[in-house]
Amino acid sequence: MDTIDIKAEARSQVGKGAARAARRAGLLPAIIYGNKQPAIPITLDANKWRQLMHKPGIFSQLMNIEVADERHFVLPRDIQQHPVSEEAEHVDFLRVTENATVAVGISVEFINEDKCTGLKLGGVLNVVRSQVELNCPAISIPEKISVDLEGLNVGHTIHISAIKLPEGCTPTITDRDFTVATIAAPRGGLGETEEEETETTDEVAEDNKDEKNDN
Repeated sequence: MDTIDIKAEARSQVGKGAARAARRAGLLPAIIYGNKQPAIPITLDANKWRQLMHKPGIFSQLMNIEVADERHFVLPRDIQQHPVSEEAEHVDFLRVTENATVAVGISVEFINEDKCTGLKLGGVLNVVRSQVELNCPAISIPEKISVDLEGLNVGHTIHISAIKLPEGCTPTITDRDFTVATIAAPRGGLGETEEEETETTDEVAEDNKDEKNDN
């Protein structure tokens, strides 16, 4: 994932009054914290942040914020929004280092739906988790993880253990092999022909598995 460069100004005043004044001036109050260093109150250009805020995966987006000729390597950690307009009112940025590991939510994409046996038979892809929280190296946070649906049949459950994760990334949930998606039967169930096709496909898959084990 590419790093986004942002310019910011240090804030000399903090508090609700100063924050409101900054917002009236077209600025967005924010703060940089973490890594055992003093917190730095800053302001960003509100219009530029508005464009970034709606970027997919904003909380896993690495940023370099330049403040008074110093650069801070950060991740957005919290965005406070107005309850009605949903405009950003304050942003918290967490400092990270090259050796740091951070927990971030990574989007899940499903590929080869046109090659999925279960979907061809009328099954439905039931997405349990459209995002999975992973522990990732701060300098190599993936934009997404891919789930290959090719050959999967009705009734198949996709667990996190079946998904190839990027190097250095591990699930934050370690006490169970949680479900990411399933191939569910259509409403009303499968017809006789579809059931026969499902059984045949499962038998072929099992035979292939046995052949691999024999070899």
